[in-house]
Amino acid sequence: MITKVNIFITAVLLVCSIGRSQSTIDSSSQFVFLPKGLHFAPLRANIQEPRIGVFKYLNAGQMKVDIGNTIDVFGLWFPHSRFTAGIDFFAYAFVTGSQGLRLQIDAIDGFFGGNLTFSHNLGNDTTTRLYARLRILHHSAHLVDGHYLQSIKSWADNREPIPYTRDFGELTLAHTLPTVLGNIRYYGGISYATLVRPADIERISYLAGTEIYNDIGTVFKQPVNLYIAYSMSLVGTPVYAVSYQLQAGIKFGEQFDKGPSIYLAYYTGRHMFAEYFDQRITTIGAGFTVDFF
Repeated sequence: MITKVNIFITAVLLVCSIGRSQSTIDSSSQFVFLPKGLHFAPLRANIQEPRIGVFKYLNAGQMKVDIGNTIDVFGLWFPHSRFTAGIDFFAYAFVTGSQGLRLQIDAIDGFFGGNLTFSHNLGNDTTTRLYARLRILHHSAHLVDGHYLQSIKSWADNREPIPYTRDFGELTLAHTLPTVLGNIRYYGGISYATLVRPADIERISYLAGTEIYNDIGTVFKQPVNLYIAYSMSLVGTPVYAVSYQLQAGIKFGEQFDKGPSIYLAYYTGRHMFAEYFDQRITTIGAGFTVDFF
């Protein structure tokens, strides 16, 4: 007669055997649950990436506030390659002013989904690698109370919320390598939206960019990197037009590891917030981010 105790013991033994088989799939690979660090660090100058920080427009009383992160949940390690699966959950808010200690939030863009990343080592160390990251994300945009004028019971500038939604997959290929200028990462990518609203926005978009990091010393025994990052995107709203950001700053800590950064940036192109997808802006700003990898 099978008892509950026997069933429990059998279940425990089965879980343990599965864990052993997964932790060492074969002699040359290893399964990892919640691997340390982050396999593919967010593209520093690309707007639609998970991060925590603030970007203050210096030519206007406005800010972009980022809240969110990405985490690798599963990993599969090979002698010269890695594969990970992770979760992305982030948003950024458009701050147009304040009333006392209360920020006026005009608009919010939110993203959630996941990613699959594969990398292959091209040399004897991990500084020269090829990466492929596939993200599957839901993107929605909203106007919020900071855009609503209570005094006249109307939306500011007579601009009412639009039902903006974009469900898309994005494939990015990247290459990291050391050079005489510093450690470089350059990349290019394409995305396709299976669902997009408003319907006049093109489903296909493109991105490309590069980052250069140069170690300039240490602070409290941690490295300090001077960096320059450039990212451009080509989006049809509905006419295709280029948007780009040029960023220069200092990263405290390893370039793709945890630590704070401070930077200056120049941005021109499509408005950063999707509720204003039909507008273009040009701004110079200063910001900081904190990487939790």
